[in-house]
Amino acid sequence: MRQMTRLERLQAAINREPVDRAPYAVWRHFPQIDRNPAGLAQATLRFHERYGSDFIKFTPAGGYAVEAWGCVEAADARPDGHRPCARCAVQRGEDWKQIRPLDPASAPGYVEQFEIIVRLGFDRRIGDAPVLPTLFSPLSLARKLSGDRLLTDLRERPDEVRDALEAITETQIRFADLALQEGVSGIFYSIQAASESVMSEALYAEFGEPYDRRVLESVQGRSALTIVHCHGDRLMFGRLARLPGHAWNWDDRATAPSLAEAQAMVPGAVLGGLGQWTTLLTGTPDDAAAEADDALRQTGGRGLIVGPGCVLPTGTPDANVAAVITSLGGPLKPIPGVV
Repeated sequence: MRQMTRLERLQAAINREPVDRAPYAVWRHFPQIDRNPAGLAQATLRFHERYGSDFIKFTPAGGYAVEAWGCVEAADARPDGHRPCARCAVQRGEDWKQIRPLDPASAPGYVEQFEIIVRLGFDRRIGDAPVLPTLFSPLSLARKLSGDRLLTDLRERPDEVRDALEAITETQIRFADLALQEGVSGIFYSIQAASESVMSEALYAEFGEPYDRRVLESVQGRSALTIVHCHGDRLMFGRLARLPGHAWNWDDRATAPSLAEAQAMVPGAVLGGLGQWTTLLTGTPDDAAAEADDALRQTGGRGLIVGPGCVLPTGTPDANVAAVITSLGGPLKPIPGVV
């Protein structure tokens, strides 16, 4: 088989057609510089040079999407590289009324994402890799905005939360539209509330799924690669599998369903197979390569994008990631100072 471009390889996986090799991708936070667009763009490009992923997901500071509404991130990063909110914008129930639609072209936090997109787009190091910004689902952002009080307010102030979700949804749709106009190939859409460890399925069905569907439907026909990232455990995967998307990503090594089970549920590709908190972080290179081989075995090598269930922890050994890529036949570039 001739060598495919990265996008051809991904589209073949989405359509469950033969590929010249299994597509793969890895991504991580860069907490030391992720508040600086130039620094984050360069770190993302160096990371891509090393591992040669079939798509580039740039991973901004997690609070970028709620900064303009008043959230303040903590100074210290967690082991996965993200920083939780130190101060939430919604401190009292009536604060939901302050959540109004933003113009992402000028709102703090969003503006920096467009600068990163422009910087990546002008750099030859992206090659033929599709570039994906990270969007968070409206209910995920409502959790960031309100912290521990969200469930209480969903019960006691549903109309006010619903109005805020409308504003957040409008903002996310505007951001996705502008990002696609700037030339990104798709979106990495993170849903952090469709977990029974977070809320009941009934609450997600009312306050989460309709807004997720609106955001995802807004990019249909324009996004070449829409990844639905299903975050957490005890996932409501049956609902998530019915959302509009091209590939579904979740921590399949830590929570159901397995890759093989999910393949029967989603219309596109499954993205996973690598345990970022287990094998990649604490295993050996041989363990990591064996896990990638198992992902191929589960899926028959079709309809699969090999990757972690979420961001790589910041301490992930290079040798483990390199072993996966070597086993898949991907490009692995030595970079002075890295290896």
